[in-house]
Amino acid sequence: MKKTAVLIAILSILAGGILSTNAGTQNNDKERGYISVSTNANAEVAPDVAELSFSVKTTDNKSLQKASLMNKDISEKIYNILKEQINTSNGDYIKTSNYNATPVYNYNGNKRTLDKYEVSNRVTVHTKSLDKLGSMIDKATEAGATNIDSLNFSVSNYESQCNSLIEIATKKANTRANIAAKGTGATLDGIRSMDISCSEQSNFSTPRLYMAKNMLSATADSVAAEGASTSISSGVIKVYANANVTFFVK
Repeated sequence: MKKTAVLIAILSILAGGILSTNAGTQNNDKERGYISVSTNANAEVAPDVAELSFSVKTTDNKSLQKASLMNKDISEKIYNILKEQINTSNGDYIKTSNYNATPVYNYNGNKRTLDKYEVSNRVTVHTKSLDKLGSMIDKATEAGATNIDSLNFSVSNYESQCNSLIEIATKKANTRANIAAKGTGATLDGIRSMDISCSEQSNFSTPRLYMAKNMLSATADSVAAEGASTSISSGVIKVYANANVTFFVK
């Protein structure tokens, strides 16, 4: 019993010493002076990847099956047309998604009557063949695409771009903090906290691509008459890195 009591007492003393040391370290950190700086770095990068989505909507007044078959035929036609223009060995691919088949009703008070059956589907192409986007739009709309849902550009080396910009931003933070510390007669003494982030923004505007089918058809007809494809300019992707760093000073 005596040995047990002595052991407990020793452990209690050691634990108390550790807690006191930790508490003292935390208190010291709170009392230490520090400098906080915020910096950023950015770059304009030419996009090399595009994702283009077309929607296909078909209707029939009497048969859901007929509307579905019509949608299937048009979607497959668009799929095959796009497949001819992509390079799968370069990472290009096509997918279909958001398939939906539903009856559409008219309401008059409490009375509900069937108006039609509507089927929708989406065909999306992911490609690095940016020079063929105009042709893809023309051919897909000619094949029966109802709308262009979206066209987004990105860069395949986004991560390496971010890493480079983060390095620049953190070096700028260190330089700026050193200048501020020197001005007050202090020196940096380690990092208190650091918060970094990276994001991208395209200057390409997608709303102008939301066009009715007849508008797209008219565009395609005029383009075909001139013997050229719809012109698509990808612009640039702006990549931003931000660094918020707090340095201890002494």
